[in-house]
Amino acid sequence: MHMSDSREITADRETVWAALLSREVLKECVPGCQEMTGSPEEGFEATVVQKVGPVKATFKGGVTLSDIIDGESLTLTGEGKGGAAGFAKGGAKVSLADGEDGKTVLTYDVDAKVGGKLAQLGSRIIDGFAKKMADQFFTRFQEAVEGPSETEGGTDAPEEGGQKKGWFKRVLSR
Repeated sequence: MHMSDSREITADRETVWAALLSREVLKECVPGCQEMTGSPEEGFEATVVQKVGPVKATFKGGVTLSDIIDGESLTLTGEGKGGAAGFAKGGAKVSLADGEDGKTVLTYDVDAKVGGKLAQLGSRIIDGFAKKMADQFFTRFQEAVEGPSETEGGTDAPEEGGQKKGWFKRVLSR
């Protein structure tokens, strides 16, 4: 399964880059992530619980960062084993570019593969699930950096210059 998309994030490139390298941000953004340890230099270990169709599994695996061009791009590669449910592996090539008005354009290319019982569910279910996971990850990432959208509420985020700040921006500004 392959997909590409981009998002315009209301933050400077430096802030978005720092969030991409943050274990806390990644843990918050990976749907179903129960635990994440490690560092960008050594890689991350994660435990993720997911239900795909009728199959619910706990995946334990690792995420590595490679092809790092500081402040511009990196590749996130992950692999998880879910016991009898099978395995999931994939990667995302993420690049950043300056947008208008101090915003950052984040572009991503995702490839994902599954095996075992999961693969028996059929490509339509797997592709839909993979797309949903990628969308959830990058939506959560955007919210962590810039705060929830106006339509989702988010009255607990402090205002700065009329814009809500994401929790990651609040941590950076301390």
